[in-house]
Amino acid sequence: MTTSITSKQLLRLRFDLTDRDWQIISTLARVRLATSAQLEVLYFSDVTRRRAQQRLAVLTARRVLSRLPRVIGGARAGSRGHVYALDVAGQRLVDLGRGRRPERPKSVGVPFLAHALTISEIFVQLILAERAGHLRVNRFVAEPWAWRSFHGAGGARVTLKPDAFAVLAVDGFEDHWFLEVDLGTEDSTTLARKMSVYRGYWQSGTEQARHDVFPKVLWLVRDAARAEVMARVIARQPTDARSLFVVALQEAAVARMRQGAE
Repeated sequence: MTTSITSKQLLRLRFDLTDRDWQIISTLARVRLATSAQLEVLYFSDVTRRRAQQRLAVLTARRVLSRLPRVIGGARAGSRGHVYALDVAGQRLVDLGRGRRPERPKSVGVPFLAHALTISEIFVQLILAERAGHLRVNRFVAEPWAWRSFHGAGGARVTLKPDAFAVLAVDGFEDHWFLEVDLGTEDSTTLARKMSVYRGYWQSGTEQARHDVFPKVLWLVRDAARAEVMARVIARQPTDARSLFVVALQEAAVARMRQGAE
């Protein structure tokens, strides 16, 4: 299918979309992928599930959204297990004049999907916490928008690749976070290498020059055993760099961020 969409079609879309539609577009511009269930929790709590699915189908038919072929949760998940991304019209609406070429979303593997949807779920839980008055989400972006480039040792260009970057306001303080979702697939050597890149970025002073603060790096793990592995890797970091990192269970991500980054 062609990725082309005319300016007239785009203009018509801009006037036809509801506030709820724009919120969905904004979310997928931040996190790339979300399940039907995640979108329903955030934006369709006031309507029936059937109405929610009908609206998502309309946005898909108009190429604002694309539904990926893979379903999460097996056959019983049904329509709530569908995964959505921005399609070419949605990408054009987000881009608005920047001239980037939209691309149709492609099928992705299970590990990538699990990783991306975990980040999306953290975003969902942060927004729910914001609505409950516990914090304010000033910024949240997933990769690749969370990535940072800097000059490392010898002047080489290095790219730091956090899974997400968040700025939260909690109890009058603003906290900056880099998020790393760990699915337990990487060995200690790989984890240590990632931490050394964070350490290099911290030592470069690049982030501090831009924002006057270096984000706390929150490693999110699935279970206590993996948390112990992560703690041992952190303990082998240089003494002055250990405080850059903190570990929490994925299910406790928001609770940990509410405690603050100090």
